Amino acid sequence: MTVAEMISRKKEYGYSNKYIADISGVPLGTVQKIFAGSTSAPRRQTVEALCKVFYTEEVKPDKCYYSKEDSRRDDMKVMEYGEYNIGTSAGDMSGKTIADYLALPEGTRIEMIDGIFYDMAAPTFIHQRIAAMIFTAFENFVNENGGPCIPSIAPTDVQLDCDDKTMIQPDVLVVCDRDKIIKARVVGAPDLIVEVLSPSNWYMDIIRKKKKYEHAGVREYWIVLPEQKQVLVYNFEQSSECVEYSFEEKVPVAIWDGRLMVDFKFIYEKISFLYE
Repeated sequence: MTVAEMISRKKEYGYSNKYIADISGVPLGTVQKIFAGSTSAPRRQTVEALCKVFYTEEVKPDKCYYSKEDSRRDDMKVMEYGEYNIGTSAGDMSGKTIADYLALPEGTRIEMIDGIFYDMAAPTFIHQRIAAMIFTAFENFVNENGGPCIPSIAPTDVQLDCDDKTMIQPDVLVVCDRDKIIKARVVGAPDLIVEVLSPSNWYMDIIRKKKKYEHAGVREYWIVLPEQKQVLVYNFEQSSECVEYSFEEKVPVAIWDGRLMVDFKFIYEKISFLYE
């Protein structure tokens, strides 16, 4: 990817220089010079580091970003990109609670992780169709086979850590312990979570949420990458590493011992016209 292409994507995605510096590890001053056009020939290593921020079908997010260095960066709880800062002072970036979350204006698309608000971009049509078809597959399986598990789809509030600092809205979730479900929300970790990736939320889903879900006790986590036509599946009961599937394959649901296979070839056939 050329510097000119990265500059174009920076504008398209709305990335700040600080965000790019945080993710790439390139010094902020260098990032500012490159994207201002004052550095015409940056070093190859610098360009390669910056390229990872602007993933394409040829640069897979999971392979590029999730490393020990990325994990270290993820420990930084305060990032410029994606924060919802209304009413939050610079010295109080992690002080939000569920009371603050519930006091937001109706219709506000926000998630809260460890006391910090994160804005949620409106989903695309492809995003919504993929999530809906996955949910339908889960719902049909439960209806046909019975059992205690209950699938749900966004927007469903999930009080992930059973504390007052985290409230998320996964695209699709399955809860098999009905004691975790109250009228207002899910309280505790769902058994299965599916997130459909958008260009603006890759860091949230692949890094921050993956780490959060694993620590909270989510048993299985899927990340669907529509642009790459891939599904990354984490079975946390077995490993912290993901298994990759393409949109040509059926993906087994581990919490149901593979008795359900979600046919992504079928899903893609239903939305393929949107890729033309």
